[in-house]
Amino acid sequence: MRLFPRSLFGRNALLIVVLIVLGQLGGALLLREMVLKPRLDQIAESVARNVDAIRSGLLALPPAQRPAFVDGFNRQALAGRADRTRRAGEGLRPMLTPLERSFVRSVSARIASLGVDAVWRREEDGGLALRLMVDGSEHWIVMPGVLPAREFTGALVAVSIGSALLALAGALWFQRRLNRPLVRVVQAAQTLAGGHEPVPLPEDGPTEVATVSRSFNQLVSSLRQTERERALMLAGISHDLRTPLTKLRLGVEILRERMEPELVSSMTRSVEEMDAIVGQFLDFARGEGDEKPAATSLDDMACSLAAAGADHGRPLVLQLGDVPTVALRPQAMRRAIGNLIENAWRHGRPPVILSTRVDGDEIVVEVIDGGDGIEPGEADALRQAFRRGRAERGGVAGAGLGLAIVQRIAQAHGGRLELETPPGAGLHARLRLPMQIAPGGT
Repeated sequence: MRLFPRSLFGRNALLIVVLIVLGQLGGALLLREMVLKPRLDQIAESVARNVDAIRSGLLALPPAQRPAFVDGFNRQALAGRADRTRRAGEGLRPMLTPLERSFVRSVSARIASLGVDAVWRREEDGGLALRLMVDGSEHWIVMPGVLPAREFTGALVAVSIGSALLALAGALWFQRRLNRPLVRVVQAAQTLAGGHEPVPLPEDGPTEVATVSRSFNQLVSSLRQTERERALMLAGISHDLRTPLTKLRLGVEILRERMEPELVSSMTRSVEEMDAIVGQFLDFARGEGDEKPAATSLDDMACSLAAAGADHGRPLVLQLGDVPTVALRPQAMRRAIGNLIENAWRHGRPPVILSTRVDGDEIVVEVIDGGDGIEPGEADALRQAFRRGRAERGGVAGAGLGLAIVQRIAQAHGGRLELETPPGAGLHARLRLPMQIAPGGT
C-alpha cells in the first residue's frame, strides 16, 4: 500500500495538510515558550514571596496563635479556589501535567533558596498544600491559585482547529480549481488516443495552465490538418493510379490470346493486388464520411459476406450466436469485417471461421484463420497504419492499412480490435463492439 499519493492533487493536498499541522504545532510551541512559561515564572516568584511572608508571619506570632492563623488563611484560600474551580468547570486531576510539574519545581527551587524545605500535598479539591516547618511544628498552607486552570483552554483549541480547517478548505478549493484544467487535458488526451477528436479546451485559468491548454489545442489542430493532408494525398494517388490500372487490365485482356496462360494469370493477380491496395488507400482516406448509424443485424451481414466469399472461391465457416440488432454504420462495419476476412485469406490458411456472439455487454465478431498467427509483440504495431507483420506470414505484399482501417472503424463505434494467437492456433482477430441496441431490435 502506497502512503504517498500518485496524483498531483493528492500530493499537493498532503503537502497542504502537513504544512498546516506543522504550523499549528509551531504556533502552540511558540505560545508555550513565549507566553505560558514567562507567565508561570512570574507566578512562581510571587508564590515564593508569599510563602516567605507567611513563614515570617508565623514566626512573629506566639505558638498558641499560629494554628488559628493557618486555619483562617486556608479557609480564605479554599473559598477562592472553589469559586475559580466552579467557574472553570473542572474536577479533580490526580496527576500533574508536564506544565504543572515544571511550575511546582520552579516554586520549590525558589523557596528552597529561602531555607524552606518544600513538601507538597494534593488536596481533595485538586489543589496543592505546602508544608511549613516553624519551630519544629508543621503547618499545611493551602496555596491559592498555585497551578494554572488548564494548559490550553477550550477557546484556544477551538480557534486553532477552526483556523486549520478553514485554511485546509481554502487550500483544497484552490488546488481543485487548479487541478480541474489538468483533468480536462488528461481526458482530452485520452479521447485523442482513442481515435476521436476532443472538443477544444478552454484557455483560461493561470498562465501556465492556459498555456498547456492552448498548446494542446494547437496540437489537435496540427494533427487534424496533417490527417486531412494525408487523406487528400492518398485519395489523389489512388485516383491517379486507377486509370493506369484500368489500362493494364484492359491490355491483359486484349493480349490474353497471344500470351502464355501462366503469364496472363500472374499479370492478372498483380493487377488485382495493386487494385486492392489502391482500394485500401481510398478506404483509409475516406474515413467514416457522413454515414449515419442504422439498425443492423451482424448475423445477416456475416451471411452476406460468406455468400460473397463463396462466389469467389473463399468459403467461410459460420458460427453465428444470434446476436441482437444493434445501431452502427453498416457500410463501415461491412468494410471492417471484410478486411478481417481478407487479411485471414491473404496471410493465413483455411479454414477461415467467422463467428458472432454476445460477451457480457459487448458484441464480439471474430475471424479465425488456420495460419501461423503473429508474434505477441506485433499486435499493437499491426493496428497502426502502414505497419505490416513479419514477411513469413503468407509472404503476400500489402499496404499495411487493412487492420488500421478496422481499428479506426472499431474506435468510431466505441469498440476495439483485439489480435492474439493462442498456442497451436492461427490468428484470432476479435472485433468488440458495445451493446447499443437499435430501436425495435432484439
